[in-house]
Amino acid sequence: MNAPDYHGREAAPTDLEPRVFLGGRVTLYPGDCMDALASLPENSIDSAVMDPPYHLTSIVDRFGKDGAAEAKSGRTGAFKRASAGFMGKAWDGGDIAFQIETWRQVLRVLKPGGYILAFASTRGFWRMSVAIEDAGFITHPLIAWVFGSGFPKATRLKADGYDGWRYGGQALKPAIEPIYMGQKPFSEKTGTANVLKHGTGAVNIDGCRVPTDETITATRSIALGSSGAGVFGAAKVPGVYEQKEGGRWPANLIHDGSDEVVAAFPQTESGTGAIKRDTGADRNGNTGVAYGCESRPAGTEMIGYGDAGNASRFFYSAKADADDRIGSRHPTVKPVDLMRYLVRLVTPPGGTVLDCFAGTGTTGEAAWREGFNAVLIEREPEYQADIAERMRLCLSGTDEKKREIIKRRGLVDENAGPLFGSVK
Repeated sequence: MNAPDYHGREAAPTDLEPRVFLGGRVTLYPGDCMDALASLPENSIDSAVMDPPYHLTSIVDRFGKDGAAEAKSGRTGAFKRASAGFMGKAWDGGDIAFQIETWRQVLRVLKPGGYILAFASTRGFWRMSVAIEDAGFITHPLIAWVFGSGFPKATRLKADGYDGWRYGGQALKPAIEPIYMGQKPFSEKTGTANVLKHGTGAVNIDGCRVPTDETITATRSIALGSSGAGVFGAAKVPGVYEQKEGGRWPANLIHDGSDEVVAAFPQTESGTGAIKRDTGADRNGNTGVAYGCESRPAGTEMIGYGDAGNASRFFYSAKADADDRIGSRHPTVKPVDLMRYLVRLVTPPGGTVLDCFAGTGTTGEAAWREGFNAVLIEREPEYQADIAERMRLCLSGTDEKKREIIKRRGLVDENAGPLFGSVK
């Protein structure tokens, strides 16, 4: 008999052979992630991009184990549903994403300076983040994935005077998933030296810029003169500057372009203009160009430059498509465009991306389409089959892919996953 896995059930065999797809570019390790990680060489992976279990259903530990007494439905059926796991999937139970040892193994296989991006729920993000950091990663600011298709799960309060009140762990409509961003420490003294030695340690800013058609109006400081003591004056000169080729600097906010999300951003009428000061003096009464005085007479009309539109255009948008699901029943399939952006951000040219919780293989497809290699690990046989199908469809024509996806969609629950079961 195999040893129990992290859900307390009998684990899958550990001697399953890896499967190779797309001309050797994508490798799938079937089985438990800890076993597969232990078989990978140290410092062999360039980046890690993954969507671990969110562990939203602790009740699985009480009622979902094999041989456990069946959970009673009660008045609402909530306990019985929860005992089956998130969206009916028992694998969301346990705490594999909260275990320090999980991330120590990821740290071991990453090259020095390699980045990790890991999705989490807003409830469990802090526990996963602490575990990753305690494993030895350097924590960077999180990336927020904002979407409009989440749906609440709230229970109506049946009491006089409480019309419109609800309670429950997800009473508000979910609209954000945080993505942990961290980095394995450098082995070299500087980032440049680390990148030159290992190829890892930097993010691809220009490759992930957000294209816009705007023109920027800004000010720049021009030194008026200098002496042995340094610069003794500077003038702020307004000017019109073209947008950086490729677009805006990427931000740690990504959205799905849905109407709900776009509506939350302000509407801008024009680009930022230079600000005319009412006075050219500082608090001590000093005047002159060094203290902000402009050459234009006071009262000169401000001229705005730039484009107009919704401010959501300043952030990368990865729209979810039903085709991303490839007919799978997996509850949390992410858009391929989103995963392509993330792997492109943190993976060096020709690098290898690791996904320990591969699901339907979206990370593998994203890595392949971006010119990278991928190492996938997936324990559930159902999703291993989904990965094989996704890899096959990567090489099929558009018409064949559409036909296969339509055929497989007949098996899919319309509410399977917050990105695709929209509730207005």
